[in-house]
Amino acid sequence: AVIGLLYPCMDRHLGEPHKFKREWSSVMRCVAVFVGINHASAKVDFANNIQLSLTLAALSIGLWWTFDRSRSGFGLGIGIAFLATLVSQLLVYNGVYQYTSPDFLYVRSWLPCIFFAGGITMGNIGRQLAM
Repeated sequence: AVIGLLYPCMDRHLGEPHKFKREWSSVMRCVAVFVGINHASAKVDFANNIQLSLTLAALSIGLWWTFDRSRSGFGLGIGIAFLATLVSQLLVYNGVYQYTSPDFLYVRSWLPCIFFAGGITMGNIGRQLAM
């Protein structure tokens, strides 16, 4: 909820209103693409984690390009991905939970891509609700 509210606030603060594809059907397509990216991260087998991470990064940036295309959206997505990955690393480091095979500083390397795509998706929902 906080992430969804943060996007319209940043748009107003920066003075650049988000005008790209502002309708509920676009928001629902964005949610569907995010669910697809999330499902692909869990179910599709790749040769190695680097290939999976690069594929998910490309899909996440494609999600941003298709449904957002704003500098504030990209910046907030990167910031959310960084902070959420950091919190996840701290939780794993302190033993709150663990991954079966971490490959990047206690967590999975594809996790920031999922957080970025989730931030863009929540931002689109928040922007649509703020209208």
